[in-house]
Amino acid sequence: MLYRENGQFKTSYRADAQILPVTQDRLLIGALLVFAFGIAPFIVSEYAFRAILIPFLILALAALGLNILVGYCGQISLGTGAFMAVGAYAAYNFQARIEGMPLIVSLLLGGVCSTVVGVMFGVPSLRIKGLYLAVATLAAQFFVDWAFLRIKWFTLDSASGAASVAGLKVAGIPIETPAAKYLFCLSFLTVFALLAKNLVRGAIGREWMAMRDMDVAASVIGIRPVYAKLTAFAVSSFIVGVAGALWAFVYLGSWEPAAFSIERSFQLLFMVIIGGLGSIMGSFFGAGFIVVLPIFLDQALPALGHALGINLDTAFVSHAVSMVYGALIVFFLIVEPHGLARLWSTAREKLRLWPFPH
Repeated sequence: MLYRENGQFKTSYRADAQILPVTQDRLLIGALLVFAFGIAPFIVSEYAFRAILIPFLILALAALGLNILVGYCGQISLGTGAFMAVGAYAAYNFQARIEGMPLIVSLLLGGVCSTVVGVMFGVPSLRIKGLYLAVATLAAQFFVDWAFLRIKWFTLDSASGAASVAGLKVAGIPIETPAAKYLFCLSFLTVFALLAKNLVRGAIGREWMAMRDMDVAASVIGIRPVYAKLTAFAVSSFIVGVAGALWAFVYLGSWEPAAFSIERSFQLLFMVIIGGLGSIMGSFFGAGFIVVLPIFLDQALPALGHALGINLDTAFVSHAVSMVYGALIVFFLIVEPHGLARLWSTAREKLRLWPFPH
């Protein structure tokens, strides 16, 4: 940018330095969306849809909701699986008990019910934090598991606590093929990712980050801890609840409370840690890594053992996946606490300057 100072013309590169990366990011995101919506449904196999893409999209949505609470607001939660279960069973009851209820409305109402439960269990965050808050949210996990297993009303008097849905339709269009389910989940993820990005950039997002960095200083400058923490729990629980409803309706079709056990909560927490705390992009990286890693190891470890003349059974492979999970979490906590998102950001900056050092 050319400007005049003290009678002399000078050049400023600050505007270009700020606008160019933003433009490149928007072009990249636009290209990915065009490929995801317009090309992928026609070239991807049915196995890839069922085993990789659909679970990746739904788990990325759940990780996005958890990242708002843990990464942006700094409130530890170990009850994400419980909030997913609330969204799934609430949407199931709306869909089954109300004649002609639209599918999308049922999913969103499931998210609303999850919001109510999330705020109820988020109230202790006003007084406690850290490990104690994690234990409080863990109590939500056990309570919800017990409720959906023992109270038969939630499952329409099913003896086993199982529920099932079939014949999903949106505006008369059936959602039955893997490609249709993929596009349906992708639409939800795109909308919620855009909303989350705008939220964390706005005033409420700055309040969340202030509470995360130093809650005492945030309250001194006028930020209300009650409002900031409870809104973080509300937004996070809503997104997680919708993700749980999608997981049950679209991916599983038939499920029981064990589908949203504490293992699911830990899995989502691992996604956020590995992908990157306080990063929208990190939720995608973490979900992709967690979904693809077991499939890769299931194929790679037996092939490696066969090449070395070693017979690796299924139990060893499953244990190896768990060991790799733990090792990677420790690695990212020590080496790169901001996860894959920071590594991607660093690599992108270096590629933007390559081959020139500055």
